[in-house]
Amino acid sequence: MASPLRPFRHPAYAALWTATVVANVGTWMYSSAASWLMTELDTDPLMVSLVQVASSLPMFLFALPAGALADIADRRRYLLVAETVITALATIFAALVWLDVVTPFILLLFAFLIGAGAAAVAPAWQAIVPQLVPPEDLTPAIAANSVGVNISRAIGPALGGVLTVAAGIAAPFWINALANFGTIGALLRWHPPPGRHETLPAERLSSALRTGLRYAHNNPPLKATLMRAIGFFLCASAYWALLPLVARTQIAGGAELYGALLGAIGAGAIAGAFLLPNLRKKLGPDRLVAAGALGTATTLLMYALAREAATAIVASLIAGASWIAVLSTLNVSVQVALPEWVRARGLAVFVTVFSGAVTLGSAFWGQLAGWAGVPVALSIAAAAQLLTIPLTWRYKLQLGDALDLAPSMHWPTPVVSGKVEDDAGPVLVTVDYRVDAAHRDAFLDALHGLSRQRRRDGAYAWGVFESTNEAGRYLETFLVESWLEHLRQHERITQADRLREEELRKLVCGMPEVTHFVSASPLRRVTK
Repeated sequence: MASPLRPFRHPAYAALWTATVVANVGTWMYSSAASWLMTELDTDPLMVSLVQVASSLPMFLFALPAGALADIADRRRYLLVAETVITALATIFAALVWLDVVTPFILLLFAFLIGAGAAAVAPAWQAIVPQLVPPEDLTPAIAANSVGVNISRAIGPALGGVLTVAAGIAAPFWINALANFGTIGALLRWHPPPGRHETLPAERLSSALRTGLRYAHNNPPLKATLMRAIGFFLCASAYWALLPLVARTQIAGGAELYGALLGAIGAGAIAGAFLLPNLRKKLGPDRLVAAGALGTATTLLMYALAREAATAIVASLIAGASWIAVLSTLNVSVQVALPEWVRARGLAVFVTVFSGAVTLGSAFWGQLAGWAGVPVALSIAAAAQLLTIPLTWRYKLQLGDALDLAPSMHWPTPVVSGKVEDDAGPVLVTVDYRVDAAHRDAFLDALHGLSRQRRRDGAYAWGVFESTNEAGRYLETFLVESWLEHLRQHERITQADRLREEELRKLVCGMPEVTHFVSASPLRRVTK
């Protein structure tokens, strides 16, 4: 099993990891200080939970377009621009807090804007990991990223609480504004290795979005991971939304206690990270996520019962270990299900589902706490978290781990009688098969399995037809938006797809005949 420290042999990964940990310390200082600031401005449980809603809602709204941009743009330049904008927003908000002009509305507005910045960079940051380490170090690199987040979570909130008491509520916000400069510097020094040479024009944003959603819909390993994520994060969001009130109203603590609870979550995650390799080997991804859900249910119940700091600290340690077990496993499950050309978009779909579940859950648990009280809301969330284990068990994780998703480039260049314009379309592709009667059912089963590949890589309609006057003749058809989009299909086919096609052709007599048709119009023709 790969050592947790192996990714740090790669200088670019080590530098960016260190810079992001420092930046995340500032982010967690900002996050905890913002929630605590709202308890000073308005103690209504719904208003306090809306800080979490305002921070996570942008992920739900903007992660998908951000993922599409990260797939079609230079990721390094994209990250540099986005991180600069985030730094500017954080600086403006720190100044407003320092001037003591922040209202609940201003707090929620900047939580949303800074959350939008985080949404803009989240898919790109995750997508560059395979550019920083070789494939054999990908799993420990993802785990190390989670450890980095939790190191910053352990340090940031506690440091934020101390600074709030010692230097005033504005201090954590100033630190957050300054912490991003290291990340910007590391990105400026990083020069990613050249990727595969692109022979086709970059995708348009709207087309990239449609393609990304179509890919996610037709990727069973990704869809299974998303279902497990929805079940977990809907319930786990309860303690993120209500923890400030556990500290202030149940235990009657101050900013230092709230920071200590968040720090304990981070410390628990760090400790859990060191146990992950052995736990993953013994339990496998599915049981590990179930164990994390069980630990989270225990955490929620302990928070509901907590009336002294010690109980809440223990609950926070369990929460951190459970969180990293689930999040790291789900992230690896997503990464191994995605080829490079759609990696950021697939990760964006995961981030969207994750943030959507957290946003919806935070608003629900906050409203429920306002009606029935914080302990009741947390107890119900604990029971719901336990129910997610059997309800989502059939969705298996890391099914893409055994697939070779490298481009195969085995589809031959289409034969054309003249020049076809890139935007010509839609394009109808037909594949003519001859099949012995004995193989009919097996052939159709295999072909229907292949249909998901066609849709996933760009087809928006697919069908198979059986000849009425020639026994054993079958015609597969699929429609693609444009000629350029079909050429992209040729570049998206993976080695795993090639193996599926080879299995299908064992059931076919001779080589299938492929024909391309472009939508005919008096205003457009295939030119000589």
